[in-house]
Amino acid sequence: MNILISNDDGYLSQGIAILAQVAAEFANVRVVAPERNRSGVSNSLTLEHPLRIHAAENGFYYVSGTPTDCIHLGLHMLADFQPDLVISGVNHGSNMGDDTLYSGTVAAATEAFLMGIPAVAFSLCSHQMLPYEDTVRQVCTEILSKICAKPPIEPILWNVNIPAVAAEDLRGLQITRLGRRHHAQSIEPTRSPRGDQLYWIGAAGHVLDNEKGTDFFATETGYVSITPLQVDLTAHSQLDALRTFWQDCALHHTE
Repeated sequence: MNILISNDDGYLSQGIAILAQVAAEFANVRVVAPERNRSGVSNSLTLEHPLRIHAAENGFYYVSGTPTDCIHLGLHMLADFQPDLVISGVNHGSNMGDDTLYSGTVAAATEAFLMGIPAVAFSLCSHQMLPYEDTVRQVCTEILSKICAKPPIEPILWNVNIPAVAAEDLRGLQITRLGRRHHAQSIEPTRSPRGDQLYWIGAAGHVLDNEKGTDFFATETGYVSITPLQVDLTAHSQLDALRTFWQDCALHHTE
């Protein structure tokens, strides 16, 4: 089995090193990740300049682009390695609820899914990886051993969030839906040394939906959260109403 690994924290992050070490116990592994932190870039592609790919001393490949770029280069420019599974992470920080729309970690997995490859995104609910390394290793080992023993027969896109607890305090695993977080980001004004007005996008908003059954609830109570994702953005419940709204328009046509 071949596993392609990427992330959005960069190829030198501790999370991707742990994930690669665990995955290597079950499969042949190749890592293609951004050369620097690209958190929050979602599924963006680099179109304004050419990309570069280099081999690092640790055997990883690093790319001058986004996580989505990494998946494309890993699949098409390093074609000697055809993955059966793509995994992304382990992200330093959770990716739950609405955050999945912005996450480069989830985006790398999503891009593989769109190309017909089973994919899993891993995130830790803390920006500090070292205190929870044993927890991360245990969870990744359990999940990858299960997937590699019984590979998906069709493309899947799973979002895994690991609670920031000691390994002995893990309570288990829950299959969840996405919760919701307040969409507004705080804006932090500042000034440059030359006095120019600058702005930082602040921390994510407060959680609006952490009811039982959500990813937020699971991780807050010590459980690993696994959420199956899909990419269909069609508002199916609105289709009939939209047809009715436009039926008397001169442009409307029915067969």
